[in-house]
Amino acid sequence: MKPPRFEYHAPSTVDETCALLASLEDAKVLAGGQSLMPLLNFRLARPAHLVDINRIGGLDRIYERDRGVAVQALARQAAVEDSELVASVCPLLSAAVRLVAHRVIRNRGTVCGSIAHADPASELPAVLLALGGHVVARSKRGERKIEAGGLFAGVFETSIAPDELLVEAWFPKSPKPFAIFEESRRHGDFALAGVVRAGDTLALFGVAPTPVLADAKDPSRGLQPSSDLEATPEFRLHLVRALTLKAFAA
Repeated sequence: MKPPRFEYHAPSTVDETCALLASLEDAKVLAGGQSLMPLLNFRLARPAHLVDINRIGGLDRIYERDRGVAVQALARQAAVEDSELVASVCPLLSAAVRLVAHRVIRNRGTVCGSIAHADPASELPAVLLALGGHVVARSKRGERKIEAGGLFAGVFETSIAPDELLVEAWFPKSPKPFAIFEESRRHGDFALAGVVRAGDTLALFGVAPTPVLADAKDPSRGLQPSSDLEATPEFRLHLVRALTLKAFAA
């Protein structure tokens, strides 16, 4: 299928992007496009404007700050996967990125794009939540830090405002021990259920409208997973319990 009609914008600076987002109604930001473009092609998303930020220079850095790793908006998942800095400071992030789809997707997809997309079955939002990280959003009104605990609002929904650009995600240093496990029908598919362990903290994905923190002793408590063609709620709860045992045995 072909995407619906939209007006295309290609700003060259962050300030220009923020000005555009402030002036436009119903705009979507394009970075890697690995999540957005399929939605456009299937017409599940119909934005009036598409703001392509790929021409912005200097927005693809991966660097150390505050004893953690900062990943800017245009840093590709493959670059994070290959980064010696990430492997040294936040190996949990390295492990999680390798579970995202396939390498050909990671060559183009971005870490910040995955977080902003907020798919409840995605690994990276759960890692950000488990580690207690944050994102930095910028607009004409200024810059603000959004903690992971207040970022994810629902299925494909975040607290990032329509006029804000997510410019950076910050992941704290990985505690020890750490682990990430998921179960999917095939390698590279979205997870039926997944768990992230960061020290004594447990985050779950694929079993609620957002990634959630859980009690390792009773990880399925309070969960009401959805049912679909891939799995029943009962099976997802079983996976959560089994994967949690595996993560804390690792």
